[in-house]
Amino acid sequence: MSLPDRKEEMVRRMLKGPHPPVPADLAVRAAERGTRIRRRRTAGRRAAWLLLAAVLVGFVVWATLTQPWAPPPARITPPVEGY
Repeated sequence: MSLPDRKEEMVRRMLKGPHPPVPADLAVRAAERGTRIRRRRTAGRRAAWLLLAAVLVGFVVWATLTQPWAPPPARITPPVEGY
């Protein structure tokens, strides 16, 4: 018997044997866990969107107040002519 045949035979014997008992409330517990996971993911996604919105509002306020696109003021005064 080769190695794959032995492994296949072992799996067949395991599947023929008695199945382990399953708790009666397994489906209820799984559904509750799934609900918790879904709520947690939804809350995380909502928090991430709120954080992104706050950062965007902060950036817009900063850009409006500082106007980083405007050229910096001149460091020297231009020469005065005709004085």
